Amino acid sequence: MSSESDVAVAVDALRAGELVAFPTETVYGLGADAANPEAVQRLFAVKGRPADHPVIVHVARPRQLDELGRDVPDAAHRLADAFWPGALTIVVERNPGRVVARVTGGRATVGLRVPDHPLARALLEAFGGGVAAPSANRFGRVSPTTAQHVRADLGDDVRVVLDGGPCRVGVESTIVDVTGAEPAILRLGGVGRAEVERVVGRPIRLRTRGEVAAPGARQSHYAPRVAVEVVDASDVDARARALTAAGRRGGLLALADVVPEYPDGLVVLDAPRDVEEFAHVLYDRFRAADACGLDVLLVVNPSDADALGAAVSDRVWRASH
Repeated sequence: MSSESDVAVAVDALRAGELVAFPTETVYGLGADAANPEAVQRLFAVKGRPADHPVIVHVARPRQLDELGRDVPDAAHRLADAFWPGALTIVVERNPGRVVARVTGGRATVGLRVPDHPLARALLEAFGGGVAAPSANRFGRVSPTTAQHVRADLGDDVRVVLDGGPCRVGVESTIVDVTGAEPAILRLGGVGRAEVERVVGRPIRLRTRGEVAAPGARQSHYAPRVAVEVVDASDVDARARALTAAGRRGGLLALADVVPEYPDGLVVLDAPRDVEEFAHVLYDRFRAADACGLDVLLVVNPSDADALGAAVSDRVWRASH
């Protein structure tokens, strides 16, 4: 686990234009000074991120919504008051003096978030400015939820990796865009649609599919090397037998007790007990499926009746594409 002295080293690295990985409650982020164009360029290069794909900027305090954003609407302030620190990103008009255009692919808007992790908060408080930070993995691949995942994925491309233990939530933040005439959710995550609607006081559209200019919103994303296939619990047996007959090695990820009997030859990954644990371990299980050398991972999604269930289903759907 990282210490205060490690945080000080990370702050110095950010100020020197280098990259720092740090934990949040959702996933680990790969951070660069959001006001330094050269540092942000390096961030995109190391990540392998397309230049037009925007990056979320992390800040220490809700008041920075008005410092890094401009003409911030009341709905954004209400959302920040209700959910920050936490797993919600708010898209507002960008202050070009505090966030360089490269962070947002040249767009006039920026996504801002105050994370809820003590190490992230300590880093951001000490740094003072905004830290542009996508997930700390190569673009399109499985997001990291431990410091070990970051080191395995990025190696020496990161100057400092702050270790805060496993991420508590395990899937990325919800993204809400309040810049249009009607607020919209661009990515499902740790805060649910109903919760957002309660705070904003009006219905919220979902714009999570198709060509959406938001982090993690591309159709193919969060993908392990193994082929991911979404199945109903009732279809697991038949699909597993078909894989075996075709000489392919299959695995299963599902809630405990959802599939009463496991077919022979199917590698069953450790089953999460509930939706919260499913979200918490999802990316770790994707990595385990790769480590097992599976050809196909069958996934029975949990119910999407709540925020985390919907977020898990969204991530699995994107991984399957």
